[in-house]
Amino acid sequence: MRALVVYCHPCEESFNRAVLDTVLGALGESGHEVRLIDLYESGFDPVMSPAERRGYHTPHENEAPVADHLALLKWAEILVFVYPTWWFGLPAMLKGWCDRVFVPHATFEMPDESSPMGPKLTNIRKIAVFTTCGASWWMSKFVGEPGRRTILRGIRWLCHPKCKTCYAAHYKMDTSTPDSRARYLNRVYQLCRLMTCKLN
Repeated sequence: MRALVVYCHPCEESFNRAVLDTVLGALGESGHEVRLIDLYESGFDPVMSPAERRGYHTPHENEAPVADHLALLKWAEILVFVYPTWWFGLPAMLKGWCDRVFVPHATFEMPDESSPMGPKLTNIRKIAVFTTCGASWWMSKFVGEPGRRTILRGIRWLCHPKCKTCYAAHYKMDTSTPDSRARYLNRVYQLCRLMTCKLN
């Protein structure tokens, strides 16, 4: 299958980089065709310009500033996110990517009085999230994990009606140990290696 990995972390030496390397290796070993969007390395600008906002609802015009990213989304069958959870949500860079790239008419049909919002990325049948959280599992659940909901509810709504999802977080990252990190990387590896059967 065609897997698009979206990676968001500014530091090359971060644990998230080890997570990314694990994801890329496991997907490749499983025979998936893999492409990577590294938001920081590519210098992606997460700021929506006034011109973009004014043209946000205009078909085709709204696609031009992010055409390369949209092409990758339309190519993918699997969408994988690797990022740190900061303040319980998506990093600003990743949130800005979502704001700019998931534009109407290209990724979803705008709702009107007679019909709800409709998905346009029906080529995507699986979504996986691998993230690190400084907070505990309990605190994350108490706050509501807005980042998780943005992807697994919001973005998933734009995909195939039977799109399956997978979410794996390393909680309490600030007090993690070599053993906890190794266990998490193994979990990520196994989920990616089994992605086809796990998410079917």
